[in-house]
Amino acid sequence: MKTSWYKEPWAWLVFILPLTAVVAGIATLIIANTNPDTLVVGDYYKKGKAINLEVNKVKLAQKLGMRFELKLESQDLIIKPTGIEKIFPMLNVNFYHPTLAKNDFYLALTPDGSGNFRHHFEQPITGKWRITVSSFENTWKIQNTISLPQSNFIEIIPNLTEAN
Repeated sequence: MKTSWYKEPWAWLVFILPLTAVVAGIATLIIANTNPDTLVVGDYYKKGKAINLEVNKVKLAQKLGMRFELKLESQDLIIKPTGIEKIFPMLNVNFYHPTLAKNDFYLALTPDGSGNFRHHFEQPITGKWRITVSSFENTWKIQNTISLPQSNFIEIIPNLTEAN
């Protein structure tokens, strides 16, 4: 006596394996389209040309003798200029998280009475960060990779290997 095809276990095995591959492919496509990678640059050639401009800003910071010291202790950020005897009206400070672009933030800091730049964070800032300090006019810049919090002052100096 013949049995129906849907009662045969080998028939289901033959159908389930390709069906599983199709479902996994559709799931992969949906995940790839809903969660794009934010670290990939769309126009890499234009970004590469812009790196040369950024290197020139770091070279200018070296030439001017720009140096800063940074400390973040108990949610209070202190940046003090140490390299040049100049009063800065304002500093642009960018914090870039190495993997999560949504955690990046920007600070525009003005000096206090002693010439230091201060900011109080509402929430703790921890982990590895890429920090960029630049002038208000954006003519020079300094980039460093740091780990926060820092109870001692760390030097932020212009370094061509950090420029990009």
